Amino acid sequence: MIRDDIKAATIAAMKGGDKETTATLRLVSAAIKNRDIEARTGGAPADDDQLVTEVLQKMVKQRRESAEIYRKNGRDDRAVTEEGEITVIERFLPKQLSDEEAEAQIRAIVAETGATSMKDMGRVIALVKERLGGSIQPARASALVKATLS
Repeated sequence: MIRDDIKAATIAAMKGGDKETTATLRLVSAAIKNRDIEARTGGAPADDDQLVTEVLQKMVKQRRESAEIYRKNGRDDRAVTEEGEITVIERFLPKQLSDEEAEAQIRAIVAETGATSMKDMGRVIALVKERLGGSIQPARASALVKATLS
């Protein structure tokens, strides 16, 4: 499980004296714990790895946006820190599909559902999330579905 891999990596980073990695992994653990608390009242995914993957993808997205803003404002030092955190977090994400693989699978889902216009996008996205899950980022999936349906 991804959660166990993160705990093991945190311990290894602490023993190795890697303060940046330790700090990032502690942030990840805190975010996962917060998501667990939220899931108590709402609906939690049946698969624990799916829940953890969603948290990790959200964290990567936040850090990419932050790094971009820091670069625009001339804070390259902070942008480098954010990018370092992205590198640590991405180690625990499932392998991402290449553009060709993602396009082929999305075309197959579109053909299977019989989607022909943007009105069918919600149905297609739901199937993409179900089948491809953490192997494709939601924003990238959305863009590919739009391009396929257009």
